[in-house]
Amino acid sequence: MRTLTPTLQFPAALRQQAQGIRAAIFDVDGVLTDGTIYISEAGESLKAFHALDGHGLKMLAQGGITPIVITGRDSPSVRRRLKDLGLVNAVFGVHDKLAAAEPLLAQLGVSWEQTAAMGDDWPDLPLLTRCGFAVAPANAHPEVKAVADHVSPLVGGHGAARECCDLLLWATGRYEALLRGHLQTLDTNSDGPKA
Repeated sequence: MRTLTPTLQFPAALRQQAQGIRAAIFDVDGVLTDGTIYISEAGESLKAFHALDGHGLKMLAQGGITPIVITGRDSPSVRRRLKDLGLVNAVFGVHDKLAAAEPLLAQLGVSWEQTAAMGDDWPDLPLLTRCGFAVAPANAHPEVKAVADHVSPLVGGHGAARECCDLLLWATGRYEALLRGHLQTLDTNSDGPKA
C-alpha cells in the first residue's frame, strides 16, 4: 500500500489564527451554493450544492468542529441537503444572523473567539466581524473580503466551503488523521463492514 502524506498546506499565520476553532458558521446562498436561485413556476426554489463541500462539512463534524448553517432563506432543498449531511445546527429564514447565532453558540458552549464564519455578503458581516476566524469565498462582496482573515481562491458552491473545512481541520491538527482514516478498507478493518 502506498503511504499517504498530506499535500494540503496553508500559510503558517492561518494556523495561529484558526487553531482554537470549535464551531463554524456557514451561509448558504453564495457559500454552499454559487448564489444562483432557480424558481419554478410553482414558486419552489432549487439550488445546486457541491459534493466536496458536503463531505467537508461532515469531516468537520468528525474532527470535533461543530458545523452550523445560518441562512436568510428557507427552502425545502436546503433543509433536505442539511438533513442528508446529518447537520442539526441550522437556523433558516432569518434576517438578523447575529441574533440567531448567539443563543446557538451559547447552547453549544462556544465563544465567538472559538467560532469561524464563512459568508459572502453584507448580511454576514455581523458574524464575520465578531468571530475568531472569518472566511470569504472568491465571489464574495468586496466589503466581506475586506474583513476576512482568509479569502478562498474558490467560489461559493464550487469547493470554497470545503477549502474552509480543510483549513480549519489543518489548523486544529485533525486533518492528517481524518485523511489517513479514509484509507481504511473493509478488508483491513477487523470490525467487519460498516453501514
